[in-house]
Amino acid sequence: MPAAGALLRSPFDPLGPEPLARAAALEVMQDLDAGALGRALAAAGEGKMFGVLVGVDRRGRLGYLKAFSGTWFGAWELPGFVPPVFDRAARASLEPAGAAVVAALEAREAAFAASSGFTAAHAAREAHAQQTHAERAALQAELRARKEARAEARQRLQAEGAAAAAFEELEGQSRGDKARRRRFEAVQAAATAALEARFAPLARRLRAHGRLKRLVCRRLMRALHDTYVLTNAHGMSLPLRAAFAPAAPPAGAADCAAPKLLAFALAEGLRPLALAEFWWGASPRSETRTHGVFYPACRGKCGPVLGFLLQGLPVAAAHSATPAVPPPLPIVFEDEWLCVVNKPAGLLSVPGRGAENQDSVLRRLEAHARAGQPLFLVHRLDQDTSGLLVAAKTKAAYVNLQKQFRDRLVKKDYVALAEGRLQGAGCIDLPLRLDVDDRPRQLHDPERGKPASTRWKVLGHEGPHTRLAMQPLTGRTHQLRVHAAHPLGLAAPLVGDRLYGRGGGRLMLHAAGLAFTHPASGLPLHVTTEVPF
Repeated sequence: MPAAGALLRSPFDPLGPEPLARAAALEVMQDLDAGALGRALAAAGEGKMFGVLVGVDRRGRLGYLKAFSGTWFGAWELPGFVPPVFDRAARASLEPAGAAVVAALEAREAAFAASSGFTAAHAAREAHAQQTHAERAALQAELRARKEARAEARQRLQAEGAAAAAFEELEGQSRGDKARRRRFEAVQAAATAALEARFAPLARRLRAHGRLKRLVCRRLMRALHDTYVLTNAHGMSLPLRAAFAPAAPPAGAADCAAPKLLAFALAEGLRPLALAEFWWGASPRSETRTHGVFYPACRGKCGPVLGFLLQGLPVAAAHSATPAVPPPLPIVFEDEWLCVVNKPAGLLSVPGRGAENQDSVLRRLEAHARAGQPLFLVHRLDQDTSGLLVAAKTKAAYVNLQKQFRDRLVKKDYVALAEGRLQGAGCIDLPLRLDVDDRPRQLHDPERGKPASTRWKVLGHEGPHTRLAMQPLTGRTHQLRVHAAHPLGLAAPLVGDRLYGRGGGRLMLHAAGLAFTHPASGLPLHVTTEVPF
């Protein structure tokens, strides 16, 4: 057992939990694997983040607490797990009545949207728009054909030396067609305006229903957030909303496993020694989580909460996610316009925040360049990824290369090692966006995500792993890593992926080849490098 005064490892530490917490988590995993809770998750095809906190009580007895994030199929409490952070009596007095009001408003909004007056006006508006589009397309095709016929007739008359009157007749036809187009647009505009005048007040009423519902929801959420009061090891208390002020707390703030565990331990007078959170079950459809893997707490949603709760406890600073990378920076190709380097895994592409994150490809290239020479990094690689990176030495070369990347004219070839034994080849299309509550992780979001496409092919098998060729057709952050790990992608995290897989060792992803057009000569340039794994 750690000595009194030993430092608690930060819940944000990328190196994961300490042995004490791992041992406790293993017991919980075994219970889940053999018990009803694990079977319930498996039957529902769902997963859940769980947590354990090892601590010592006032009598010096060692033990651990366990918690789950959010609710358990709608229930906030389960026997053997710590309760939620909020005041349960206060929430019980608010939630049922508030939920009933919101449900009534939703029903009113849905009823109005389904009413005969609204649906008829909406249908008439849509039908008119479709009819106008079809008639406009037909008229444009007819007028285009007539214009082409006049052009042929004009050429024929010129060849025959026809009189001016013949040309004037063609000009009259042209003026008539333009007038016909104007009359069509005027008639359609009048009809559209009449339909809009009928639909607009109905649309305003529907929007008013939605605004009222959102206003009530916001007020209910503020009242619910006020049932959360955090108390840290100093005995200081802080309302949840104050922890995130001036912004509102994000959804699920203080409902994750780690805040529940710390809040309960401090309230019960336990001295925390070690903390761990792990995912159990199927990955969610948006996030990418791996069964049985430990994860650090998210900084966006849990950062302010845990930051306050940890005040007064001896907490060690979080380790760096990757060790320092010694020089030199290997240069694969260089001329007076550009430079291609082989970035080592663990080195940033550009400087980050803080003095400790200044070492990067850009800083090393600037030190390598002659005095006064400009340098522009054309694209980036993840810190954990190794491989080819292009820098431009002139503004013109930078603009040219950036356009090639933006227009997807650059062929990028990666080699990766994935967990499991995959077969075949294919293309993955999963739109991605940033997880604002857990940066820099990315989410699959089919509605708000940016398009992301990856070609992949199996190159061979190495024990329990598969060697892949991967070609990103788009350039989204963490694209290859998410497409490999996500259940709608390959469902096979890349080996060593600390964000979307199991971590441990380096990320087995390498940018092995780049093919593009030289910005000065216009000739094809294909640069390759050996794969270091």
